[in-house]
Amino acid sequence: MYLPEFIIAPAVLFLIFVAPLWIIMHYRSKGRSQGMLTADERAELERLASSAEDMRERIETLESILDAETPDWRRRSDR
Repeated sequence: MYLPEFIIAPAVLFLIFVAPLWIIMHYRSKGRSQGMLTADERAELERLASSAEDMRERIETLESILDAETPDWRRRSDR
């Protein structure tokens, strides 16, 4: 099969440069759209989860103190 020369050069350039970049960019965007986290995002999420856990423990401590000192504080705050 004979291909004209004016098609061979663009085809070779496409296969060498464009196709690999296209494939890499496709799977990179596919990974991001599926919710995969980067290392920085994962570290930030872990830091926020740790902060949330600390805050939960502090709230529980404050509620237990309020329960001991003022047992009806929950009823008064509902108004």
